Amino acid sequence: MNTLLLNKEEVFSILTMDDAIEAVRAAYRSFSQHKVIQPPYMALPLPAPRGEIDFKAGYDGGSDRLSIKSSAGAFAENPTKYNLPAGINLVTLYDGLTGAILCIMDGTYITGYRTGAAGAISSELMARKDAKIVTSIGTGNQARMQLKALSRLKKIEAVHAWDAFPASAEKFKTDIEAELGIPVIIEPTKQAAVEKADILITTTRGKGSIVEAAWIKPGTHIVAVGTDCKGKQELDPEIFRHARIVNDSIEQCIDKGETQHPIAQGIITRNDIYAEIGELVLGQKPGRVNDNEITIFDTTGMAIQDLCTANFIYEKALEQGKGTTFSFF
Repeated sequence: MNTLLLNKEEVFSILTMDDAIEAVRAAYRSFSQHKVIQPPYMALPLPAPRGEIDFKAGYDGGSDRLSIKSSAGAFAENPTKYNLPAGINLVTLYDGLTGAILCIMDGTYITGYRTGAAGAISSELMARKDAKIVTSIGTGNQARMQLKALSRLKKIEAVHAWDAFPASAEKFKTDIEAELGIPVIIEPTKQAAVEKADILITTTRGKGSIVEAAWIKPGTHIVAVGTDCKGKQELDPEIFRHARIVNDSIEQCIDKGETQHPIAQGIITRNDIYAEIGELVLGQKPGRVNDNEITIFDTTGMAIQDLCTANFIYEKALEQGKGTTFSFF
């Protein structure tokens, strides 16, 4: 049996953001239809100055495929010392019947696109219908992915942005205005940016509360992306007290997501979590009840998102004759 190898450029040539959005919708449906086996993901911190490597594995009974993704992140010396990216992602796709390796592919675009797609889907389902002003706290690559995906599903009038590094914010402004044609206003403070948001997106590596409850106006939808392990935090836990809370996976989010903090402080309990996003995608629950409520989507990222996206890429690569084949056996 042949195994397909796809490098970063080949994956990029196949995967579009629209494809990623549909793959993530399918992932959420499978997850909420209980077709998915997905153990807790493992984070392996390494000695400084290295970062950490995360491993996410999952099985989808709908496609009878499984995948493992390794994500090496925050290797700060890589670009200057080793001429490598600071983050390196790899996805291995398996046949669920035999366990044979179907494909090994670069996971950089999979991770970026599927995470952006997740936030955009939540905004489509949970933000006000007239939401058009977006605030981005953090202006790195994932902030770009969030806007790239969101612009496919919502009309964005303007983006207000803040970053601890002004040069990053200015580059973000240049890139977003050139690629998406959306005006970007760099705000001098976090508060000034947050107070303008209809949709608030946070994509930092925060280690404490960086968005205060008093800054959030009624009707805001919050996409909390940056917190994906214990110790990380972006939001004031008080924001959760009277909000409609949706997780990608409740088990992951109460352990590793932004939801861990209000639960730890006794501000909410597990019973206060309204839904998992798959329930909204399936139409089992509405995303929003009125225009004044604050809604929160806490996403830690799931293996099933990687799996559905990778499986789409694999099938398209076969159709298009892309990649290199080799045999293990």
